[in-house]
Amino acid sequence: MAEADLRILIAEDSAADRLILETIVTQAGHQAIPVEDGLQALRAYEETQPDIVLLDVLMPNMGGLETARELRARHANDLVPILFLTSLTDTDSLVECIEAGGNDFIPKPYNKTVLHSKIKAFARVRDMHKTLAQQKKQIELNNLHLIQEQTVAKQVFDKIAHTGCLDQGLIRYSMSPLAVFNGDVLVADVSPSGSLMVLLGDFTGHGLPAAIGSMPLATTFYGMVRKGFGIAEIAREINQKLHDTLPTGFFCCAALVDINLQNRRLRYWNGGLPASYLYKKSSDDYRLLESQNLPFGVLSSKKFKSEVVSLPIEEGDRIYLWSDGIFEARDPDGVMFGEQRLDDLMRSFRGRDDLMDAVLGKVYEHIGDGNKDDDLSFVEIPIHELGFPQPHPDYGKSVRDKLVDWSMDFRLEASTFKQFDPLPLVTGILNEVTGLIPHRTMLYTLIAELYSNALEHGILGLSSSLKNTPQGFVEYYDKRKKKLAEVGEGQIIFSVQHRQTSDESGIGGELIVRLRDSGVGFGVSEVTVHENDVRSLPRPLSEDRDSCPQYYGRGLKLMSASCSKLTIRPPGNDVEIVFVWHESDAKGDEDE
Repeated sequence: MAEADLRILIAEDSAADRLILETIVTQAGHQAIPVEDGLQALRAYEETQPDIVLLDVLMPNMGGLETARELRARHANDLVPILFLTSLTDTDSLVECIEAGGNDFIPKPYNKTVLHSKIKAFARVRDMHKTLAQQKKQIELNNLHLIQEQTVAKQVFDKIAHTGCLDQGLIRYSMSPLAVFNGDVLVADVSPSGSLMVLLGDFTGHGLPAAIGSMPLATTFYGMVRKGFGIAEIAREINQKLHDTLPTGFFCCAALVDINLQNRRLRYWNGGLPASYLYKKSSDDYRLLESQNLPFGVLSSKKFKSEVVSLPIEEGDRIYLWSDGIFEARDPDGVMFGEQRLDDLMRSFRGRDDLMDAVLGKVYEHIGDGNKDDDLSFVEIPIHELGFPQPHPDYGKSVRDKLVDWSMDFRLEASTFKQFDPLPLVTGILNEVTGLIPHRTMLYTLIAELYSNALEHGILGLSSSLKNTPQGFVEYYDKRKKKLAEVGEGQIIFSVQHRQTSDESGIGGELIVRLRDSGVGFGVSEVTVHENDVRSLPRPLSEDRDSCPQYYGRGLKLMSASCSKLTIRPPGNDVEIVFVWHESDAKGDEDE
């Protein structure tokens, strides 16, 4: 409503004064709404919703002070400019008018110029209030829309994040987001080699900016873990995707851990996240896993460093990861929880099952009634509880919906196998056969044994007898690294074939994997070993194990015990396995 067209309610019991006010208001181009007392004023206000109210302090039936209080009570959220009409001049009376809800005074006798000026002033105030109210409403609508978008993003991300093993009891975690969508991200899964892989990340920002990066991070992590890639390759790929996706100034601090209880080793990569704690039960103390790299998304692929650190672990050890929101949590006075306070707690409760609860309890106690400044995330991985169960994909789908009958051959030259690991590639293809998914850990182990045999014993000519002692184990891998760097020629040929079978009991399949290498072999005749028939394995070239190479060992025994048939063709550089699966294998796993 324009300033020259205002509805002005006039409550004045004096007919003469009321007529004077009505005339002044009308001549100024406004609409006058005259009433005689407070009760009429209340009724007129509800009917006309005036822009300004002029109230005489002293009126019959209901005075101006009581009327003002009632208007304020009924319309607490509305701007109702009330100007008292009064001849009172004492301070106490004027203060009482203000406390009753008045905004200003118009003294008697009325001055036309003063009245016009005050009407204009309060008209501008009312217009500004309306503008602010509209903007506030628009902000609320925008915020509601933003929350809805974050909620959708969170639902999508949760479905992606929980496709791994977060819900299988392998790790304990607490994720307390500052916004609907957490700026911190946690993903975990079991690799085909039997390693538990965990990533805790902390994105700059919250809500949708964090969602933009969390989606590619999670899908890349799960896709690569299930294909058998290590954390170095995963870190490189995630960094490249975030560097290409996120705008300048956005990045993700993260820690990646790879825990393999069978090999009793931990591998970790930390880029910008607070130092993780590895609790060693044997020493009842911590080993800090500090950040040695920049966060994901900061550096280009060429400058990014993905070197990992390996440490021994034992049952009873524990790993703790957290985001910086833990020690940066502030109390109502702005004092941070602090790294020292966190470290003191970690050491006071070291080795105890209630450590995580104790830390989180103290953090929230420190925050008190204050507001959180950041997402709070804390992760505990108890080594002694790790069972490494495989994730349970949807086996209800028909096995006919993916690869059925197929074969492939590919050759690796020396220039390739010196720097390329083919196992994730092969594993990724085998994961497209639904019926093979329940056996992916075993298949990874079998193919890894075949490839190690071809590369290390066939091409590089290494002897397994070196690994009979701890020192020899180190010497073996030192020689492997050196020989691999120096190798100038050689070939490893993969041949993979799969065919689907069907009988009365359901659908199944047969997988044949054959590896040939250009090494000299070991001079054996063709040998076929059926499942678990360890006695049929070939004997060494001589019973004197110290004087001849041991061309077979645990690897061949493992393969013979895990597949339906193992064939070694002369001169020993051509090995083939046959693995048979049945649809009931998947259903049995699902029932468990």
